[in-house]
Amino acid sequence: MIIANKKEFFGGGALLVLFFAVLIVMFMPIFKGLNAMEYLDDLYNSISKGSAYYIPEIQAVASSLEGRAVDVALTMDDPQQAAMTAALLAGSGAAVETAGAQLRVRGDLGGILQQCVRDTDDMYYNRGALLTKRYGGDARQSLYHWWIACRKLDNALKSQKLFKEATIVALVVQKGVETAYNYYTIKPQKISDRLSVVIFSLLFYVVYTLWYGFSIMFLFEGWGMKLEH
Repeated sequence: MIIANKKEFFGGGALLVLFFAVLIVMFMPIFKGLNAMEYLDDLYNSISKGSAYYIPEIQAVASSLEGRAVDVALTMDDPQQAAMTAALLAGSGAAVETAGAQLRVRGDLGGILQQCVRDTDDMYYNRGALLTKRYGGDARQSLYHWWIACRKLDNALKSQKLFKEATIVALVVQKGVETAYNYYTIKPQKISDRLSVVIFSLLFYVVYTLWYGFSIMFLFEGWGMKLEH
């Protein structure tokens, strides 16, 4: 093999070796038992969760429905789902009649939604043990059944032309229940608390990408291969 420029060729080779040496280190569990990718994944998930806290907003809109009585029929997928959903709704103070997979729910819509928001807030802050104490079973399953209940309730309210109320139920689901369910067990953090780490990781990503690119370029140019216009 003929090398046109040994200094450039071996310089590129050295940069490439160092690139892979750093890559190997990044895959080692040296960040609190995690490798670099796992650590950064946890960090950005945590920051993402910290910026998705809408509980005060949905608590306010749920409270606006206090005293709004509803009487709806909900058709669940099966009797077991109906029983678990009935327990949640009864815990909010609503009167619930169960017949197989059918539920008839009568009560204060604001009270139902506020109980849902309280459970959602506990799950957001990873206090799942509180839901287990209230309803028994797995906390995440309880929140999942709140999601089902609210979706069924949303449809039932629309069928009664209660569109304003249905919109608020949908808001509680989207900004509360779904967020808490998806981020459960992740510790929320503000980006301002980890700003230095975030900036370093972004800068490192740019530098590390350029590092690889220049290593390859120096290798091929040192070998005698050049791009021509």
